[in-house]
Amino acid sequence: MSHEPNFDELVGTEATGAERKQLRETHELLLRAGPPPELTPRLKAGPNLDAVRSERRRVAKRRTMLLLAATLSIVVVFAAGYLVAGQRSGGSKSTPPLATIALRGTVTAPHARGTLDVWRPQGDNWPMTLTVDGLPQNARYEVYLVRDGRPWGSCGAFVVSGSSGPLTLKLNAPYKLRNGDSWVVTRQVAGGSEPGVTVMQPVPA
Repeated sequence: MSHEPNFDELVGTEATGAERKQLRETHELLLRAGPPPELTPRLKAGPNLDAVRSERRRVAKRRTMLLLAATLSIVVVFAAGYLVAGQRSGGSKSTPPLATIALRGTVTAPHARGTLDVWRPQGDNWPMTLTVDGLPQNARYEVYLVRDGRPWGSCGAFVVSGSSGPLTLKLNAPYKLRNGDSWVVTRQVAGGSEPGVTVMQPVPA
């Protein structure tokens, strides 16, 4: 049979004065509060291992989805950068040129044929691709921008050697182009004035 704890038995006679009074008040508060409530059946049973495993699986799944999303973002950014780089390199198979100019040889190079593709500009620079065949060999040539009916500015030079067949060349027009601008291919002669003799010119529309 239990009985309420006696204050004097618990404290004894060592505490006196204000200290004893404070201890007595605390003792009486504990008696009025009563014993602590019993644990619920859920707390007595302890953690649910199945629930813990399920939560761990959900966390792992969320981490996997986040990792997948981050990977897809990186792939998208890389693909976009690749497409932009393709455009800056002077066009690609999926990006048509802004203009294609057919070229034919003059009486100086009657068998010459070619095309000049002008691509999307990068600032004031216009990338170009020149494809030529049939030019006389062992000679140096230069591509000129034609403005107001005369060669106006160089856009690059190339050499046709004795073993050269059809050539594809990357060129650049570092100018602000205007309506009516065109291009010709000239043959440079050592010691001669520039531009040289025109050997290829646009095919009339």
